[in-house]
Amino acid sequence: MRTITKYTLSICIGLAIGVGQAVAGPKPDQINRLSEDLTPMGSERAGNAEGTIPAWAGGITTPPAAYSPGDHHQNPFPDDKPLFRITGANYQDYGDQLSVGQKATFAKYPDSYFMDVYQSRRSASFPEHIYEMTSKNGSTAKLAENGEGVLEAAEGFPFPFPENAYELMWNHKLKYKGIGGVRYNTQIAPTAGGKYSVTVIREELLGLYYKRGVTIEEIDNILLYFFQEVESPARLAGNILLVHETLNQQVLPRQAWIYNPGQRRVRRAPNVAYDNPGTASDGLRTNDMTDMFNGAMDRFDWKLVGKEEMYIPYNSYGAHAEGISNDEFIQPGHLNPALMRYELHRVWVVEANLKDGMRHINAKRTYYLDEDSYQIVLIDHYDGRGQLWRASEAHSINYYDVPTTWSTLEAHYDLQSGRYVAQGFDNTTAVNTFNVELQPAQFTPQALRTRGRR
Repeated sequence: MRTITKYTLSICIGLAIGVGQAVAGPKPDQINRLSEDLTPMGSERAGNAEGTIPAWAGGITTPPAAYSPGDHHQNPFPDDKPLFRITGANYQDYGDQLSVGQKATFAKYPDSYFMDVYQSRRSASFPEHIYEMTSKNGSTAKLAENGEGVLEAAEGFPFPFPENAYELMWNHKLKYKGIGGVRYNTQIAPTAGGKYSVTVIREELLGLYYKRGVTIEEIDNILLYFFQEVESPARLAGNILLVHETLNQQVLPRQAWIYNPGQRRVRRAPNVAYDNPGTASDGLRTNDMTDMFNGAMDRFDWKLVGKEEMYIPYNSYGAHAEGISNDEFIQPGHLNPALMRYELHRVWVVEANLKDGMRHINAKRTYYLDEDSYQIVLIDHYDGRGQLWRASEAHSINYYDVPTTWSTLEAHYDLQSGRYVAQGFDNTTAVNTFNVELQPAQFTPQALRTRGRR
């Protein structure tokens, strides 16, 4: 049975009373801790007692010498070798450091699924001004009513001293990813036997929350402008999705529009939210699973379980490497584990249970957030019967040219059907571009009509 760390115990007392608890919110008296026992992000600076998790020493602060802007991000740890391998034969020996979903994946695919575990490297880092703004936010930021928004924060992590599930999830949603840019979020959903086709998806993003000097009041409640166009296959090419992701979805719900080239018209798309199927995902991914979690939190009750040491996908430069073909990635049941890297890290554990009277295909989800970046790295998804249904992994890297820690590849395994969907394949396309400041005028329904094509 897992144990909760002493650090977590010291802040978890009384969390069950909910978002409005007196201890949550601004902590001006704790700001000095961000340069002492805590990192500038609010994670524990020290390593663990066993020495298997090192102290944070700043993360990656300079790219590898051979890296040039626009390159695929080279592995900054090229000489690292696996310390050991977890397999279907021995995974129970490591059960205390594995999620429910990981153990279920081993049980379903005992002969083909494995995890190579490497030296733990706390590589997460962010720009200096993000550290500065996170410190300021620690003195001012607070949750909006019912946890459905953030007030009095800007640019950085809003809650460097998280004390409830809402604060942690907002740290994930507001993690710095640059002001904006373009990425290929190409997606593959193989059959149970491993046959597949490729959906090439191009996305543009603009996040004014991260723009220097901009306040929450000035962004008019629009957290993220999002444009998505399917480039192939031909039957889907030209389908476009436009989203205005709102910061406080109780004040204004997410706004979405779609353009269908066959109809040559723009239509409102109120169903691009919650558990409606994600683009071209064969029903294997819901809209709120993009970036592991996004959107409104109002259909679930959220609970902070604690902090644990677990084997998680980390420094996944092997999965990000240039030139890897789709055939090398795709296997029946799961992605090729030889391309993946796992490390022991501390994670926050958050549980979401469906509220009475609310509808969602998942009755429960458990989220695991990397303590250094607040990136959700694992999810366990449960169906309406309370049975484990899906297991999700975010294989993440430090995009050291920004820098930020973010997923390079997401995989969502349906453990009941034997199928999965994975997205983020950019190994043979242009890599993500960051800090390319697009304009809000490019993300209007009128602009969508102009950009639409047959």
